[in-house]
Amino acid sequence: MAENVKYNEESIKSLDWREHIRLRPGMYIGKLGDGSAQDDGIYVLVKEILDNSIDEHMMGYGRTIDIKISEHVVEVRDYGRGIPLGKVIDCVSKINTGGKYDSGAFQKSVGLNGVGTKAVNALSSHFKVQSFREGKSKVAIFEQGILKDEKMLDKVSERNGTKIIFTPDGTVFKNYHFIPEYLENQIWNYAFLNAGLTINFNGKKFFSENGLRDLLERKVDEESSRYPIIHLKGNDIELAITHSNQYGEEYYSFVNGQFTTQGGTHLAAFRESIVKTIREFFKKDYDASDIRQSVVAAIAVRVLEPVFESQTKTKLGSHSVGPDGPTLRTFVNDFVKTALDNYLHENPETANALLKRILQSERERKEISGIKKLANERAKKANLHNKKLRDCRVHYDDAKADIEAKNQTMLFITEGDSASGSITKSRDVQTQAVFSLRGKPLNCYGMTKKVVYENEEFNLLQHALNIEDGIESLRYRKIVIATDADVDGMHIRLLIMTYFLQFFPDLVKNGHLFILDTPLFRVRNKKETIYCYTDEERQRAIAKLGKSCEITRFKGLGEISPEEFGGFIGEDIRLDPIILSKDTKVSDLLGFYMGKNTPDRQSFIIQNLKIEKDIVEEGDLTKKGEELEEAELS
Repeated sequence: MAENVKYNEESIKSLDWREHIRLRPGMYIGKLGDGSAQDDGIYVLVKEILDNSIDEHMMGYGRTIDIKISEHVVEVRDYGRGIPLGKVIDCVSKINTGGKYDSGAFQKSVGLNGVGTKAVNALSSHFKVQSFREGKSKVAIFEQGILKDEKMLDKVSERNGTKIIFTPDGTVFKNYHFIPEYLENQIWNYAFLNAGLTINFNGKKFFSENGLRDLLERKVDEESSRYPIIHLKGNDIELAITHSNQYGEEYYSFVNGQFTTQGGTHLAAFRESIVKTIREFFKKDYDASDIRQSVVAAIAVRVLEPVFESQTKTKLGSHSVGPDGPTLRTFVNDFVKTALDNYLHENPETANALLKRILQSERERKEISGIKKLANERAKKANLHNKKLRDCRVHYDDAKADIEAKNQTMLFITEGDSASGSITKSRDVQTQAVFSLRGKPLNCYGMTKKVVYENEEFNLLQHALNIEDGIESLRYRKIVIATDADVDGMHIRLLIMTYFLQFFPDLVKNGHLFILDTPLFRVRNKKETIYCYTDEERQRAIAKLGKSCEITRFKGLGEISPEEFGGFIGEDIRLDPIILSKDTKVSDLLGFYMGKNTPDRQSFIIQNLKIEKDIVEEGDLTKKGEELEEAELS
């Protein structure tokens, strides 16, 4: 077959900048997505524009940035110097063009590749850039990277700066939507890393006086923090650290203002230096896992010409702080060793509280060490002989899997053979895996991590995800709970969420947990089939197809044929992310929904079911609430 393929001069193609970006968008902005994950492409587009405004602020130009984001349109206005008017078009449409190659103008910038704004332009159905400088302005308008209009204005009264308005291209980002919580987290990070900068976003003001200390205060409430947040600052480095009552480790790392969601060399050095410094301070060789258990920390560094592992800049690969500087490991270790050691000597109450947390972690680890060993042996044996996990091909040869493929991996957690069978037959075997639960999982609220090793389902799930020692080695980018849309299915969903929130809260906080949204109805006639996810969609479908159409109510995942299911977990998959707001206290949340406060919870369920009053009679509400309560306590 290969012999029939011609390879000659005509086989060699040269693409212009916009064609290449649109053909291979993943090379420039990572995965596309629909906005349900916080690192989906539409948020990268916003970040690329904001990075330029932040860089202006870092250089001392502009203390305010205005952002407006509607359902599909993004507008960013900064008050920096403004793009030089003669280079406005070049800066947004010529690859490898920008002011950041001049290290004197942008010494420690994020966007050094001259690509970001061009990628936004090429991947937008509408892109408008306007620069204001000394009473003059230049405007350019593009569609999918193609210049459609430009004009120079000689007399304008607006302050210096740059305004960019763009609409992500719906043919590239299918069915996309912005989730406000993701945008607010993104903007808060900019505020925390640039103390004194004011960002106005859709009528809200984002401002931080205390940098990373403010970030940790948003992430950890006072009640769960074991000691006051330690906040340390030096030249080109800032960190904040505390320990909480939750399981796991939680880190937020930044380089030159860029949120490195996948960490990198700076975070590895930080984790190492925390252990080393604390061991030396207490003069005892504590186990590293006991020291880092329940840690919540943030680190920000600034380096010259940072090297990232991909264009999306989510993982730092640099090993030094600059061409002539020390290694990042040495730089971070030296700072932490001096600053943290001094702080603990000066604050003995904090040091004592930290020691108590370490000793508690040590006791808990030793209590489950025997059980853990047996459980690990059982898990290894189970992986060889049972079929609970139908893995994806990406993991058969991790070395050959590219970053983009790994970013697409997801694990569906299902209950029962029929549901797992439908998903298994219709999934993308390259990136989608299936884990099948046997019956309802245990309500683990209030239990210790010992139960994870004693309970076979929890233990095997933990090993399937590879999160026993933290989420750094998490094997799937997305963990998707796929249960029936009935009372039992919702209860199973609650129990799985409780498991993750109780023992692996950092997995949820880092945006890895989702609910699969499957259609409730199928409405069809001889010419067309419409799948409906809500009753409102069902009514619209009936109106469109006529009253003689056939209506099917799906009660369980097993009722949906594999052929149909393929459409719901493919390119048009609908996922609802599990998002914890800054005001959410995990302990209170679990206590209310999974604890013993039966009357309060039953009242809450009944009251909130009243949103269905148009299709459910009042008398049925109490009955339905009692069914949910009975299922929850069973």
